Amino acid sequence: MNNETQRIDVLIVGAGLTGIGLARHLQRECPQDSFALLESRSAIGGTWDLFRYPGIRSDSDMYTFSYGSKPWLAKQSLGDGTRIRNYITEAAAEAGVDKYIRFQHKVLSASWSSDDTCWTVTALRTDTDEIVYFSCNFLMMCCGYFDYENGYEPDFPGRDSFSGQVIHAQKWPEDLNYKDKRVVVIGSGATAVTLVPELAKQTKHTVMLQRSPTYIHSQPIEDPWAVTLRKFLPNSWAFRITRWKQMAAQMFGYQIARRMPDLARNALLQQARDALGAEYDIETHFTPRYNPWDQRVCAVPENDLFTAISEERAEVVTDKISSFTETGIQLESGSSLEADIIVLATGLNMKYLGGASVTVDGQEMDLSSHYVYRGTMLSDLPNLGQVFGYVNSSWTLKADLIGKYVCRLRNHMHRTGKRVATPRTDVNGMQASPFLDLSSSYVTRGMDLFPKQGDSSLWRVYQNYYLDFFNLRMRPIRDRVLELN
Repeated sequence: MNNETQRIDVLIVGAGLTGIGLARHLQRECPQDSFALLESRSAIGGTWDLFRYPGIRSDSDMYTFSYGSKPWLAKQSLGDGTRIRNYITEAAAEAGVDKYIRFQHKVLSASWSSDDTCWTVTALRTDTDEIVYFSCNFLMMCCGYFDYENGYEPDFPGRDSFSGQVIHAQKWPEDLNYKDKRVVVIGSGATAVTLVPELAKQTKHTVMLQRSPTYIHSQPIEDPWAVTLRKFLPNSWAFRITRWKQMAAQMFGYQIARRMPDLARNALLQQARDALGAEYDIETHFTPRYNPWDQRVCAVPENDLFTAISEERAEVVTDKISSFTETGIQLESGSSLEADIIVLATGLNMKYLGGASVTVDGQEMDLSSHYVYRGTMLSDLPNLGQVFGYVNSSWTLKADLIGKYVCRLRNHMHRTGKRVATPRTDVNGMQASPFLDLSSSYVTRGMDLFPKQGDSSLWRVYQNYYLDFFNLRMRPIRDRVLELN
């Protein structure tokens, strides 16, 4: 192996919320392992450093979105982007893991050698265009699931004829002046419902243009449980109790939605009716054609979107785009929207493992043909883990469980003198299903890039914290599937 190759026990790809969380676990629970983090960008935070559009915030409560080992102490239940970014940076510094981050290192490929029992990771130094190499025994991919370079942009007819600005929310210009402008936001997902009420504070008028509605759930800015508990208990206790309460509420709400969709639908629609009034056309603008949690339910703080609509600072238009025009957008209904700025909140492009190629003993792997083991590792791929959080709850809850599992696995390997852990399965006997059970457009566009899940417990990708807690924390490391050598 090349003398310039840097040798590390565990290599983490990504220094966002997930990567920093895993590094904190390794620092605390696996002192025998050296580790490093490769981050393609120049700052900690991942998504929360990349996205800078107005009003950006979490769409799940911060008591579960934060780390279990670092209480969220801000009053906000839905944290804004700046606070979340600062929280991640602070968590890295407190644990001392920030000094192990190699910034501007974009991972291009990972190659496993059975003879050497290690991965060789090839990375591009984006600041110098230098190719660098790392050797590690265990590789953890914590780089999220979407393309950091470009968001999804539909091919709208006549786009070039529009005389104003067209921007994608993923690449928000810092100097964009939208004060007293007419703004159309195309989309109805989490980004759109966050942007619209924030823009409406300063714009002449803001329109959310959607092809079809999304379920909206309003949450309090401050969690009343946390507020009350902080009066009588230390902050750390109040945080833990509120965290467990929120976990239970999330799981209960999701199960109700899946088992009794009519009940969940009626509750969500009634929230909109109460906020917008009996005269508002809820049926057209806020009644999706699918059941709750067939796609992600969007959270808003204190009805802010509904308030902006009620005060006529914002408007929802449900229609399809015929074409862009010089002055705005022509709709298929025959109506038109005038605009100075058009914002594309049209979603993400999916990218698995950051787009890195993976080879084992010289053979390139088609990752979409593999299965996910315990939601963490991949069938027939040695010493390779991924972190993919919940889509029906806070991402970090599962990321924390996976971090704990990886540490358990590493410690078991050290105790037993094993170098290689490989999940094995007979794919011929496996009933396959998609990695994610969501019908959202961004998911359906990119799911063919992702591995599959199977039909037995070890090969299921659960959207349930309690099942994952048993699977990742309570089940023995040794099982009928995991081969240890």
